[in-house]
Order: sequence, then C-alpha cells, then structure tokens
Amino acid sequence: MSRHRNDDPYAGQPPASLPPVPHAIGEHRTDPPTPATQAPPPAVSPPAPGTVVRAGSLFTPATATRSERRAADRAARRIEADARRAVQAAKRGQLEAERAERRAASYLAAGGEAGPDALRAYRRLALPPHRATSEVLGRAYPFLAEAGLGTDGLLIGADAWSGASFCFDPWVLYERGVLTNPNMLLAGVIGRGKSALAKALATRSVAFGRKVYVPGDPKGEWTVVTRTVSGGRGAIELGGGLPTRLNPLDEGPRAAAFGDTDWLATVQARRRDLVRSIAEVALGRALRSVEITALLAALDAAVRDNTTPTLPHVVEALFRPAAAVDGSTVAELAADGRDVAHALNRLVAGDLSGLFDGPSTQRFDPSLPMVSLDLSRIQGSDQLIALVMTCASAWMEAALADPDGGQRWVIYDEAWRLVRQATLLARMQTHWKLSRAWGIANLMVIHRLSDLDAVGDANSEARNLALGLLADCSTKVIYAQELGEAGKTGAVLGLSSTETRELPGLVKGEGLWRIKDRAFVVRHLCTPGELALFDTDARMTADQRSANRPAPFTRTQGSGQQVPLSRVCV
Repeated sequence: MSRHRNDDPYAGQPPASLPPVPHAIGEHRTDPPTPATQAPPPAVSPPAPGTVVRAGSLFTPATATRSERRAADRAARRIEADARRAVQAAKRGQLEAERAERRAASYLAAGGEAGPDALRAYRRLALPPHRATSEVLGRAYPFLAEAGLGTDGLLIGADAWSGASFCFDPWVLYERGVLTNPNMLLAGVIGRGKSALAKALATRSVAFGRKVYVPGDPKGEWTVVTRTVSGGRGAIELGGGLPTRLNPLDEGPRAAAFGDTDWLATVQARRRDLVRSIAEVALGRALRSVEITALLAALDAAVRDNTTPTLPHVVEALFRPAAAVDGSTVAELAADGRDVAHALNRLVAGDLSGLFDGPSTQRFDPSLPMVSLDLSRIQGSDQLIALVMTCASAWMEAALADPDGGQRWVIYDEAWRLVRQATLLARMQTHWKLSRAWGIANLMVIHRLSDLDAVGDANSEARNLALGLLADCSTKVIYAQELGEAGKTGAVLGLSSTETRELPGLVKGEGLWRIKDRAFVVRHLCTPGELALFDTDARMTADQRSANRPAPFTRTQGSGQQVPLSRVCV
C-alpha cells in the first residue's frame, strides 16, 4: 500500500516519461517501467574489467502500486545479473584464449629432448668437491664478507658475519699502514662487556712483550688483574687509612739516552707542567700570569732547598716566599700565590692529605708487565677524582717518556670523569699526540658519547679538545648503545647509516669495530679463566655462582693440576 502526500502537485496524474538521468561512472541505472508498457530492460554492454554494476529505480511515482515497485526492483536485479554474467563470460573468453595460445605454442619438455638430441648421460652429473685457498675463493666469490685484518696480533674473537677469527694489534696495523695512530676508543653501556674487552687486550698483549699502565682505576677492577699478571705486585692502592704515598714531583726512572743537562731540563719541565695542572684543577679555572710566576718561583725554591722536593715544600714556599724574582717582590709573590697555595694545601692538610704529601713509599717498577693505581677507596666529586688522577698519572709519566720503555698500553678507565676537566683533557691530548713518538697506545673507555656534552659549552675549547681526542683514535670500538644514543654516536664518529642501525641490536660481547674506513662486527671470546678473572658482576651474582665458580687465581687443566691464570689467560 502506497502513501500519498496532499501537497504533491502531481498526485493523481500518470507518470510522465523522464529524461535520462546522468549516473556515476561504473553504474547503470534505469527507471521502472510503467504499467502500460512493461518494456524489457535495455541490453547492457559488458562493463570494463573490475567495474561493479549497481542498478536501482531512480524515481517511483506516488501512484505506483506495490506490484509495479516490485517489478521495477526485479528489472534492476536483472540488469545487475546480466552485468555479472557479461563479466564472467569475458573472463571465460580470455581464459580460453590463453589456453588456446598455450596449446598452439611449442615448449621444451620437462625432461628435455629425447634421444641423441638430449646431449646428456642417463646418470646424474656428479662433480668432485672443489678445494681452494681462502685467497682464491675470496676472488671467486667476492663481496660475501670482509677479508679481515690478518692473523698477526691478538686473537679477539670471531667476525660475526664471516665467522672467521678476528685478530687485532695496533702496532702491527700501524706498521702495515692500516692505522695512522695506535690510539683506541672503547664505548658501551654498562653490562655489555667493554671492561672484559679492555682487560683482554691488556692481558693478551703481555704475551707479546707489551706492558700495560693503568694510571687511574676508580672502581678497583684492575687490581686483581694486575696482581695476577705481575705475580702479586704492580697494583698500588691509594686511599685514606693506607700507608701508601706517591710523590708526584719524583724524577722517575731515567733513560740511558739522557745526559745530565737534558735530564734536569726534562724533569723541570714535567714538574712545572704538573703543579700548574694540579692548581688549575683545584681552582677550577686557568691561572693568571702573576699566579703562574708565584707558583713557579715556589717550585724552584722547593727543588733548590730540598733533596727530595714534595708538594708540602711548594705550599710552604707559596705561603712564605724567601726571595724576590724578576718583576715581583716577596710581598707580591705571597699575595699573588695566596689562592694557589690554599688550593694546593688541600693535598697537604685537607681532605686529600696522606696521599701526595710526602716522599713516595713505593717506586715505579718499569720491569713489571702491568702497573695500576687503585683509587677505589677515594670517594668524592668528579673534580676530586680528577685531582687525584692528575697527581697519580703524573707519577707514571716519566716511564711513558722513556724511549727504551718498549711498546705499552695506557688505559684510561672511566675516562668520562677526566674529559670533564679541561686541564686533564689538555694533558691527555699531549699523550695522544706523542703516542707514536713514545711507542704507546692510549685506550679511552667511556659509556656513551653524550658524556662529552658535559665538557664545556658548545664550540668551546674544552669541547673541541674532547672531540679532538676522538678524532685522534684510529680505532673505535662501540658496544651496544641505547636507541636514542645510536644516532648521536653515529654522527659524532662519522658512522654510516648501516653501521648506526647495528648499534642498538648488538648483544652482550658484540662490538662494532671501526678501524679507519673499515667496519667489523666482532664477538669477543674469553676463556673460562678470563671470565672468572674479568668478572665485574661478582657481588650481583655471588649467591648464584659461588657454588660452581672456579677459584679467581687458578684454573683446572685437563690433568687436574691447578695452574695460575697468568699462564692460560694470555
């Protein structure tokens, strides 16, 4: 039953023929037939492939009966069905055409030609395996993996991509021309194995005749390693309550090549540089010209009046100068050196007393394979630790400058504490620049490259010095970094986008080695004895491992004999 509107002007009139209504692309529409004509639906041409046809009555007069409306709907459904059949017919025709084309074409049978035309034997082809050297195969199958650095030097582990052994030695690579300097950077977040790699480089180098110096060990992790390698000696512990004292003004071991005049000039220059560095670290600023004059005058007086000059002698000469110098009277020297004297007095009568305020109780033994300074008992700010490390490292510098000292590693563990002090940065830069002349390889160990953000302001001299240290490291080893740090690390070190994407996914013990323009992903391998010796998680996992962990200084061989780790770790 239909409903009628009273205001419809066409109510009661027969439906007139309407002009064709434009329809959307891909759609076919039709008007319902009138009762008088009941014309069949128009023929539908096959639509384009992929076209969906929809039909429906565009206008239904108000006077149309139910049967008329149903007839219009059926007509629309027929149009849609005809369109679908047309599409299916077109697909069937295309499929038949393709089948006919394939039947008409001639293809080689799956088994090949029959008879003599087959050009094959009835047996399967069997060739013997081909054997060749790695050099030949590297040219026959190129671009599969990096060839490596050769077999000379320390065995570090395995190349993660090729599976080949990875060996590294900065002195060997420098001799070949692969490296321009032997210095090395090692960075990685806590717990990824960077400390184990640094210790493995040190201990394994001893077997090649190299010596290792650790001028500052803030956490005391190198003490057990040093004593194991050096037969119970070599580890010097500093801290409150200990009787150990080091005199940073010691002359140090004298090289045979130095004459008396040259040796006195060398010692004087080293002492002057040292006291100036200590004063600047203690004051937190650069010294003024008049302060430098007062400090050097006090140092000269301490050396002149004492057989073994010490820091207390320098502080006494600053507070009470005995003689005038060119350009300054005694009173002016006392006034100009007052701030410097109070700063140095911290090492004599302040919170650092008992460490550097007297003659050395231990002598530096350059014949030991490893020497380390344990500063784990000293707690305080980064400035305090930097001040201690300045004095301690200066005590070792005489051995570093010895031209007959051989090839040596100098390892700066927890170097992020040092790079925050501009004075220490300048001293480290001197060691980096003189590494080839002294025959040393400097190893700087940090956590992340963002530690450099704490070094001065952007584009400041201190920041540029820190970045200069990185540039002077031909070898850079990067262990896993946080996702947010990877991009900055890649930008600072000039890594490629592929190398940068590798950093967050490196597992424990894996590192990205960037050696000049070549890159390797290396899995560091340790012996069971090394793992026990290098373990820095002992306190975290003592309860779980104490039952089955081997003794820290021994390892059981196949015969059951207990042998020192120093015989198997290297």
